[in-house]
Amino acid sequence: MSQSRRDFFRQLGVGALAITPLSHSMAGNVAKKPFFDISLAEWSLHKALFAKKITNLDFPAIARKEFDIGIVEYVNQFFKDKARDTTYLNDLLKRCKDNGIKNHLIMIDGEGGLGELDDNTRNKAVENHYQWVEAAKYLGCKTIRVNAFGKGTAEEVAKAAVDGLGKLGEFAGTMKINVIVENHGGYSSDGQWLSGVMKQVGRNNVGTLPDFGNFCLERKPGSNECVKEYDRYQGTKELMPYAKGASAKTYDFKENGDVVETDYMKIMKIVQDSGFKGIVGIEYEGSKLDEYEGIRKTKAILEKVGMALS
Repeated sequence: MSQSRRDFFRQLGVGALAITPLSHSMAGNVAKKPFFDISLAEWSLHKALFAKKITNLDFPAIARKEFDIGIVEYVNQFFKDKARDTTYLNDLLKRCKDNGIKNHLIMIDGEGGLGELDDNTRNKAVENHYQWVEAAKYLGCKTIRVNAFGKGTAEEVAKAAVDGLGKLGEFAGTMKINVIVENHGGYSSDGQWLSGVMKQVGRNNVGTLPDFGNFCLERKPGSNECVKEYDRYQGTKELMPYAKGASAKTYDFKENGDVVETDYMKIMKIVQDSGFKGIVGIEYEGSKLDEYEGIRKTKAILEKVGMALS
């Protein structure tokens, strides 16, 4: 073999040795990641908040330090009069920055139903939400969650909700904010009804927030007991095409960490099959565990299922 050919093969061998470990190293470092991100919904801590043990301003630091979660979802009830208080909002933003927190959405309650039949009542509800669209924009959120409540027949409320959501969606669109409806009791907990409303609204920034545990259509009078429930898996499947988030509701857990009331592997497969790659919010609402433990267990099942499906 000539000297030049020996040199060529020797150089080729050195190159191959150099490349091989790098290739193996790169392959080994590609860690599996769930197809969704995890956020913490503030309602998970509603007992501590209502008891004044913590405040809304404490929420970002708690999310990071207690649970190592970097995305949060606020509830407007816990800073009801602060939507346009820039001093307060700046304080909240500073705490988010200090803890590496991304603001995702604000859940809005108490501002009126966007499916009310009376035009004036519905339009007032639409206008009541403007300040929260502005607050969401100020805080860097992408979304507000609203309610499509109204009194009337399913058809009447659907027609009114299309109008109310359309008007609010138009205003929010000027600020690049999404308006999403959660299955939150009444007609909204009927997946077919709510998906039908979404189809009629037909706006890219108006969508849904499927809540895995909020499919109760009718409760026993004077009680919280559900007597008529929509199938949660069917409802989630119907709402996912319009989803701009998902709410991982949990109440009770088995000894192995699985959720009692919902098959999380089954329901998250529905979420995955829809093509969703967004944010799934932890919303623990049980009473057997304290809120902090409930949040940790919900995060654990989401991570377990997320890795299994990835």
